[in-house]
Amino acid sequence: MSNKEIYSKTLGFSLRRLLFDVLAFVAIAVLGLIGFVITEKSADQGMIGLLIGSLIGIIIAVFVLRYVSYAFKAGQIAMITRFLTEGDVEGNVVSEGIRIVKERFLTVAAFYAATRIIKGIFNEIGKVIINVGRSVGGSKGDSVGSAISSVIQVIVSYLSDCCLGWVFFRKNESSAKATCEGAVIFFKHGKTLAKNLGRVFGMGLASFVVIGGVFTGIFYGIANLFPEQFATLSAELAESGEEIPSFFATPQGAMLAASLIAAVILWNILHSVFVRPFILTGVLRNYLESGKNDTPDESSFALLDKTSGKFAKLHGQLA
Repeated sequence: MSNKEIYSKTLGFSLRRLLFDVLAFVAIAVLGLIGFVITEKSADQGMIGLLIGSLIGIIIAVFVLRYVSYAFKAGQIAMITRFLTEGDVEGNVVSEGIRIVKERFLTVAAFYAATRIIKGIFNEIGKVIINVGRSVGGSKGDSVGSAISSVIQVIVSYLSDCCLGWVFFRKNESSAKATCEGAVIFFKHGKTLAKNLGRVFGMGLASFVVIGGVFTGIFYGIANLFPEQFATLSAELAESGEEIPSFFATPQGAMLAASLIAAVILWNILHSVFVRPFILTGVLRNYLESGKNDTPDESSFALLDKTSGKFAKLHGQLA
């Protein structure tokens, strides 16, 4: 099956994730606005109300994203893996994906424990690469290290998802052993997986420019419908005593800042829900092929024991 075919068949996960992500986004915006209006009228402290309302919205959003949206993300990775390794699958794709997640991780706690370990291992591997960059960079090592760090964080997020896909693929092995295998696959086949970097960063930049640019314009148009509110907000920003650029302490500047923030948040949602799964399908295809052609064994686990303390601890649990 082609990447496009797999993407279209797993699109149901993306649509469901979008629904809950948008609800979370709306909750933050609405509660922030309610807090601003209430405290502005009652105590002339709109900024405080905005922060309190937004904080309540963020707490609700975190709960929704953690226990609902991410379940669909895991199900999507499970089904992408299955399509890549077994071909077409009969039946309801979304229901089957959720079933696989529940079967592989009997509880939500077990699922998040596994994902934390996976991210922890790859973050530790990333730190090693960053330190190498700093040492090679000499006097400019910090800049080199920081640049590498930014790139590594993006790569880590994809590798964590790939490793999770490998855990789903190795269904006859314990999740702990499959996680160790998944980490070693990257370590042994880094050059092969590096071929995906152009796709990851190229499509990521394109989606940021297009989606972010379009929605900045849309949100700025919406903000212009509320001139009084933004005039009040800009005045409070100017009086806050914080070092804020003078442009953003004007109604137009406040509108633009709010539009940019909202556009970036929405881009992050749309990119994660729709663009990222398509990119991940291609990356995961290469990752699984590398693993199937050279499945790590116990002897290869020693490669990472000294590099990652989390890996060594997980490896020790297999004994």
